[in-house]
Amino acid sequence: MSLVGKKAPSFKAQAVINGGEIVADFSLDQYIGKKHVILFFYPKDFTFVCPTELHAFQEKLAEFEKRNVAVVACSTDTEQSHWGWLQMPKAQGGIQGVKYPIVADTTKTIAMNFDALFGDYQVDENNQLVADGPMIAFRALYLIDKNGVVRHMLINDLPLGRNVDEALRIVDALQFNEENGEVCPANWHKGDTAMKATHDGVANYLAKH
Repeated sequence: MSLVGKKAPSFKAQAVINGGEIVADFSLDQYIGKKHVILFFYPKDFTFVCPTELHAFQEKLAEFEKRNVAVVACSTDTEQSHWGWLQMPKAQGGIQGVKYPIVADTTKTIAMNFDALFGDYQVDENNQLVADGPMIAFRALYLIDKNGVVRHMLINDLPLGRNVDEALRIVDALQFNEENGEVCPANWHKGDTAMKATHDGVANYLAKH
């Protein structure tokens, strides 16, 4: 299932913001009409690839904010787990210094509704919940526009870390299209020429490249 072109699933959940403040009922709805959103899921706190990604997003946070983009992370860990990981120094494998919100998807419903949950579950004959798979989030990323619509999604398997610069490039491409109406060809970066979405526009672009 692809969410591209559809409204992002709504949710309210506990989250840790500003590197240590736990809040209730965090929602992406607060950004509608105000900001684009990069929402990314990661598998688990206190692991190996995950802190490299969270620090990489923090290192580029000013670039996202300059583009009026909110960055929000989410995993199926608890808010207490997020808080504890945020207190641990980077040199010890922690994510101290990360300031953007980290959502606690403890019911796993947020990841499930975004089609980012690794594993399935069912109720057995004894009315017990049985899970097939680890029931944690894939490395999924969504670019959501100011109308709350998903415009880009990317899902990596657990061992495969993401490229934060590519997330910035996709933001630039979407914002360029929104502002100029032109479309962005392969390998487009901010400052490159784009093309008009017409036969003549494409032909002229290809003739120059």
